[in-house]
Amino acid sequence: MNRPVTDYKALIREVPNFPNPGILFYDITTLLKDAQALRSIVDELADRYREKGISKIIGIESRGFIFGSALAYRLGVGFIPVRKPGKLPADIFEVKYNLEYGSNSLAIHRDAVGIGENVLIVDDLLATGGTAAATVDLVRQLGGQIVGLAFLIELTSLRGRERLSGCDVHSMITY
Repeated sequence: MNRPVTDYKALIREVPNFPNPGILFYDITTLLKDAQALRSIVDELADRYREKGISKIIGIESRGFIFGSALAYRLGVGFIPVRKPGKLPADIFEVKYNLEYGSNSLAIHRDAVGIGENVLIVDDLLATGGTAAATVDLVRQLGGQIVGLAFLIELTSLRGRERLSGCDVHSMITY
């Protein structure tokens, strides 16, 4: 049986002033330790994407690995990690992107996505959208087709969804 989204919010710990003063951090570890909630989240996502022709799930480092790999298992498809620099051992494709406070980059193995292959991008949080947009760029440059992006949490006031225009974006919880 699936839980209502309001129950998921009740399982997320709010930590003020982390990692910096003035930031309210939504800690999902309290949700992850609840077996029923974790199963329900993965089941809800699987139900939503089961008939979409997805062949691979792409999880964004690092909490996207948690939901992405469980969802890939549930759908019977492959899992691809998108990682921070220096973490992947073989030939990579890398994209740099800007953050509010600087820049970063993400990498994917060059052979991870085939041309025309349908993928779903999964992460725990959509905030400003920079990391998700960079991942979309990686997939498109490798020739993959993005079926959608799925997030556990979306911080709507940061308007990250706007950076993902043209993509189907699904968030289970909004703040």
